[in-house]
Amino acid sequence: MAEKTSMTALIVDAPAAAFRMTEIEKPQAGPDEVLVRIRASGVNPLDTKIRAGNAAHARHPLPAVLGIDLAGTVEAVGDGVTGFRRGDEVYGMTGGVGGIQGSLAEFAAVDARLISRKPHNLSMREAAALPLIAITAWEGLIDRAAVRAGQRVLVLGGGGGVGHVAVQIAKAIGADVYAVDSASKADYLRGLGATAIDRDTQSVEDYVAAHTGGRGFDVVYDTVGGAGLDTAFKAVGKFGHVVSALGWGTHALAPLSFKAASYSGVFTLLPLLSGEGRDHHGEILREVARLAETGKLVPRLDARRFTLADAAEAHALIENRQAQGKLVVEID
Repeated sequence: MAEKTSMTALIVDAPAAAFRMTEIEKPQAGPDEVLVRIRASGVNPLDTKIRAGNAAHARHPLPAVLGIDLAGTVEAVGDGVTGFRRGDEVYGMTGGVGGIQGSLAEFAAVDARLISRKPHNLSMREAAALPLIAITAWEGLIDRAAVRAGQRVLVLGGGGGVGHVAVQIAKAIGADVYAVDSASKADYLRGLGATAIDRDTQSVEDYVAAHTGGRGFDVVYDTVGGAGLDTAFKAVGKFGHVVSALGWGTHALAPLSFKAASYSGVFTLLPLLSGEGRDHHGEILREVARLAETGKLVPRLDARRFTLADAAEAHALIENRQAQGKLVVEID
């Protein structure tokens, strides 16, 4: 029997358009690429913004296949690929931006540098939830802030996608971790070993005084953006470090500068968009897999399950802020 040359995929034709399920040409693994049979596609808030036409920074022209994260099985390897072979279970942040085909499809030909073998103790669904948020958390805490054991680390939005991974990475390093979020997430955050701080009842001045004696935190990771970054500048201590994954606004630097603190921005899409630094994404995912396999990193998933046929429902839950953890589309 001849090999099938097409595949099922979801297409978004124009900003704010509905998903359209169709057959498109099945990709082939080019040089330094791996063809992945996709089993699960992680859904991120950025995916919904791209679909709505509100993410110019992602540079993903429509019509297109969306989906930044994937987990699946290696179907074939292209010339020059030595680290993977057919049948390997892998995960990665591989497309859905920059005109690169996304993961809401049966197959994707991906740059082998961007992927890693998935954690053996996680399902495809769990693994697909991790790449974007784990790389973002790692780049902020490890690459930019160089978090060390014993430091006081504050995560703003600690119960969110990037936040809950950042909390777990910081704990694995041995930091003393504090997480700001809604009261509804306090028990979960305490279960991760963090000190939970209620964003609605405690001011930044209150929790800086209560938990640091007024000195401020050694590292503050802002995963919220907007006013969250201004809060981070107030919460950081002298000679400390603020990191933000959403530092795109206009902010007064005086609260940071007067403490001789430093700031770093994280733009996780840059290797995908520019082609530079892709090896490091694969390296990070190998480290993340080790943390997951030792039980130090567990993704928080919404219990609801989705297929390509109802991927729009997953997008709607994120747009309406009703997701209770990461959402993943499973692909037969």
